[in-house]
Amino acid sequence: MDQNNAYEKIAQNLSQLGMPIASTEEMVEILKANLSSAEAEVVATLPTKVIPLDFRSVDELTPVPGLSQREMMEILEGVARKGIVLSGKTSKGITGYALWQSGFGFTQVFYWKGAEDSPHLQNMCELIKKHFRKEPESFEGTKPYRYIPVGRSINFPKQGVYLYHMIEEVIKNAKKCAVAHCTCRVSQNLLGKGCEHPTEVCLKFNELAQYTIDKGFAREISKEEALEIIKLSEEHGLVHFVDNAQGDIQHNCNCCGCVCWNVSPIRNRKIPRDKIMDTYFLRVTDENECIGCGSCIDICPVNAVEMIDEKPVADMNWCIGCGVCATKCPSNAIKMVFRDDKNISLPAENFKKLHDIILNERYC
Repeated sequence: MDQNNAYEKIAQNLSQLGMPIASTEEMVEILKANLSSAEAEVVATLPTKVIPLDFRSVDELTPVPGLSQREMMEILEGVARKGIVLSGKTSKGITGYALWQSGFGFTQVFYWKGAEDSPHLQNMCELIKKHFRKEPESFEGTKPYRYIPVGRSINFPKQGVYLYHMIEEVIKNAKKCAVAHCTCRVSQNLLGKGCEHPTEVCLKFNELAQYTIDKGFAREISKEEALEIIKLSEEHGLVHFVDNAQGDIQHNCNCCGCVCWNVSPIRNRKIPRDKIMDTYFLRVTDENECIGCGSCIDICPVNAVEMIDEKPVADMNWCIGCGVCATKCPSNAIKMVFRDDKNISLPAENFKKLHDIILNERYC
């Protein structure tokens, strides 16, 4: 395969995944900066129109002329160590590989270790910025992610909320936990546009955790440490989001309204709330308990609360149900309640079923 064609083919393949990444000139440049021509030829054989974390063994790939399967595997192992493809176990329990997909490591992988002062990373920052220069990303149909409220903002007995709507339960059910740095805040810090919120708060679970630990992009942590990170995130007013599934959650981001890709566009009213991810909860205020202190206004990550007649009023068209405001309420007057227009069992049963639905919506 012609050298340039291999990079262009990978870029095209990335645009035909369950969670596609746009094929742009900048993406081709990113690939050229991270893959040799020999590596690109092998990576170009990885399949498209698949869900994230769908690993394929080398014997399932199209052979590359002049390379044995062992040589192809050695090349893919090297590329996986660089973070340009994902490795893990196939359904048969053997080592397999997959293209990264949007939201599942590419282009986030460059920042997971934190802000490394290197010419290569600075170059990646500029290319990635240009790659994503268009309107904020939105998702039609089934949303791949959902906001998950701060646990103490939900009244369990009254709301009958299922446990999968609790970040503590997500952590409890994880087989493996890891923590990496927030890609949004690290990248913006490198570009001189960052904020003061903590960065090492990006949690990975299960298969995604195992990969990031094995390749050195994240550090393994206990469930107790993961819960401490959640506590720290809530103290800083960060918003939890996870995969829009009941089980087998792969990651949890803790986002700020300053720079993060999903909260910031809502805060700046660049894209409607429900275009980005599912919001299952909305805020309610007990007027009898509210003392009108306004402590919930500044903490709101999407600026959805304002003072009217000496009482805080939330705009239900922009509230994301994160519960951050409830953490600052001195009178416990704020709770998150399930949205009337949502079915309480809406999240898909597990990660695979969620992405099967998304893939079918996109290509069938």
